[in-house]
Amino acid sequence: MSLASPFHGLSAFPPTPADIDGRVDTESLCRLLEPLCEAGVASIGLLGSTGIYAYLTREERRRAVEAAVECVNGRVPILVGVGALRTDHAQDLASDAEAAGVDALLLAPVSYSPLTQDEAYEHFLAVTKAAKLPLCIYNNPGTTHFTFSRDLLQRLSAIETIRAVKMPLPADGDLQGELAALREETNLAIGYSGDWGAGQALLSGADAWYSVIGGLLPRIALALTKAAMAGNGEETHRLDRLFQPLWETFKAFGSIRVIYMLVEHLSLGRAELPRPLLPLGSADRQRVLDAARPLITQETGRQSQSLL
Repeated sequence: MSLASPFHGLSAFPPTPADIDGRVDTESLCRLLEPLCEAGVASIGLLGSTGIYAYLTREERRRAVEAAVECVNGRVPILVGVGALRTDHAQDLASDAEAAGVDALLLAPVSYSPLTQDEAYEHFLAVTKAAKLPLCIYNNPGTTHFTFSRDLLQRLSAIETIRAVKMPLPADGDLQGELAALREETNLAIGYSGDWGAGQALLSGADAWYSVIGGLLPRIALALTKAAMAGNGEETHRLDRLFQPLWETFKAFGSIRVIYMLVEHLSLGRAELPRPLLPLGSADRQRVLDAARPLITQETGRQSQSLL
């Protein structure tokens, strides 16, 4: 296991290449992970939402985790999503990930019937008893339709192995106020998803960016991360402006559809969207390509410079 913290800096969340039947292409997965290691991301977020964890069987999730651990070989900490509808299933997934040799867990309160705050607490507590790895709370109400109260986050932060929270961008935009409140009420490392707000979140003092685009274009995402964490607002905003057209496609189509289209376009492997999700139509694909092209050029240029 790696010694670096998986909860600080750029945590890059790659897609999980799989066929239409949900069979993971482990060779393509390793091809996606290699550039993340070479770029020097702070951690790899395997089987996040863009990593289609909710659509894969336990066997396929285990295959993906084992392949990733072998491919990464300790170069970068690996954070693995273990969310599931049933508590015992989430416990099994956590045990599988720990046995495979990952560094940390990411747990979302996945549900069909809406969970109460107490039910979510007991769910998290049970998973921490199944595996002793550091755990990050996955607060993603856009997909889980569950909202963590501040009281619940405080209760969870008292559990020894719960070390971090992955937050959505605040609806009121008050990042500094939210960060101050969370730091006062919890002892968690605080990171944000929502790629289009990441630069401002890091400038406001967040510990981590849990990044969708970092899983595909790690070097330019890492440049934005480093600029923001160094307090360089001018460079952060310059890089963020380059991303803006792509952020707009994330908002319009959903980042998962955009990313899987780009994997195909860049010939990085076979990555079918899990049904019932459907690929973008030709006009929308062209909009994504137009938005992504300058970033891809920047990414490949940075990669070439790193090899000089």
